[in-house]
Amino acid sequence: MTAPPAHPLVAAYFEQREALGRFLQARLGASADVEDLLQDLYVKVVGLDPATEVRDARAFLYRLTSNMMMDRWRSGQRSVARDAAWRLANHAVGVSEDMDDAPSAEAVVAGRQRLAKLTAAVERLPDKTRTVFTLHKFEGLSYAEVAVRLGVSRSSVEKHMMDALRTLSAKVKS
Repeated sequence: MTAPPAHPLVAAYFEQREALGRFLQARLGASADVEDLLQDLYVKVVGLDPATEVRDARAFLYRLTSNMMMDRWRSGQRSVARDAAWRLANHAVGVSEDMDDAPSAEAVVAGRQRLAKLTAAVERLPDKTRTVFTLHKFEGLSYAEVAVRLGVSRSSVEKHMMDALRTLSAKVKS
């Protein structure tokens, strides 16, 4: 059994790889994302249907690289927004201005009630969403690691996390 023919763009990728790396480095700075993006670009190029016609391989690669860089940036922005929403929902109980660090009896009771609501809300999440949420928030896996473990895309993990955080935030506020 032979492997399917690779897209002609694969050869262009290898010819342009260093230049594409410099292109990314100029926009991202000294970051580990450059190698990650180059690897992701390779995976996309290898996955292209060999029948797909590309008129200017170099321009196509730069456009694809630019789009992937923007997708990564947008994903990071969504991640920051989700984490901020989670922190806000997680700390929704008011902060006392007293110098005493010990919580008041009322704060303890309110905290326990909030925890009970949150725990019940987590249990009522759809199975896949609850699994994604648990792996990320309780086991500390990154979105990419959760995606690999569950065999889904990173985008799918992000959507499940947004659903979970939206649901849990609403339950904590109610």
